[in-house]
Amino acid sequence: MRIGILTGGGDCPGLNAVIRAVVRRSVKTHGADVIGFLEGWRGPIENMVMPLTLQNTGGLIQRGGTILKTSRTNPFKIERGPERILESMERNRLDGVIAVGGDDTCGVANRMHKEHNLNVICVPKTIDNDLNATDFTFGFDTAVNVVMEALDRLHTTAESHNRVLVCEVMGRHAGWIACYGGIAGGADFIAVPEKPLNVGELLSAIKTRHARGRNFSILVVAEGTRLENIGQVLRGEELDDFGHAKLGGIGDTIAKIIEKETGYETRAMALGHIQRGGSPTAFDRVLATRFGVAASDLASEKQYGTMTSLQGNKIKPVPLEAAVSQLKTLDMDLLEVAGVFFG
Repeated sequence: MRIGILTGGGDCPGLNAVIRAVVRRSVKTHGADVIGFLEGWRGPIENMVMPLTLQNTGGLIQRGGTILKTSRTNPFKIERGPERILESMERNRLDGVIAVGGDDTCGVANRMHKEHNLNVICVPKTIDNDLNATDFTFGFDTAVNVVMEALDRLHTTAESHNRVLVCEVMGRHAGWIACYGGIAGGADFIAVPEKPLNVGELLSAIKTRHARGRNFSILVVAEGTRLENIGQVLRGEELDDFGHAKLGGIGDTIAKIIEKETGYETRAMALGHIQRGGSPTAFDRVLATRFGVAASDLASEKQYGTMTSLQGNKIKPVPLEAAVSQLKTLDMDLLEVAGVFFG
């Protein structure tokens, strides 16, 4: 057996752990050869490959990023993109390919499988945790820990200066990072895309804290948060190959509103790509490894058109179509738990 592997979309802690696990399982258990495609779906389109061995994938479990590089390439926006992928599969004598990525990468895999009969298996990766049919994606836990550690540091400076600090986090149209990170970091208010932000409620929560002698506040705001009657804040009008606008700036907008309406000194900061960088947490290292081993097994069993998923504490295959059928938005029960600590 010969299989390929690619990593697409935004980089994410744990990608190298998946690559390591796929190679180790495939070579040692299934006697298979593994090659890597470089830069996401651009790799098979341009036939950019590198051999993957036990030697060059050793020691990767703690390393962030991806040795295969990545891109947000959409084959369906490139002339003969799908056909060139199939030609690359044949040229490299591959039985199948493992695509590691989020909604966009897995969405391409689903279309390639259904429309072009590509033998493909997906591994769910995104710090946003917004991929359907799996309880968690790897990379999410690491991002949440980054947010938590940032909030720990912000608390000391906010309290020292009696300031309101607004921390903008990633997540696109889902509030998982904001809610988990906010709860773990002791945020005094959390705003998420799933619930339009009522400015009156926010100001009331801050004023309530001040009234009882807590003269500082920490707010966590997801980048996709919508203000009632205003909507989302975008960084320009440019869209990527998958039609996504660049989000960002909602933290600054909210900070200006707070300072204007309350008179409290307010600052905003965006954690940005810090959330995607660095070494994966223990949880993400283990989850990525389990996903990689399972993906190799699925390839050996020719269970193509599937994605590895975490359900409870078990790794199970699910149809690719189910994984990309809809966005997995925040469980609002979690926001209710967080709300106990607002104000």
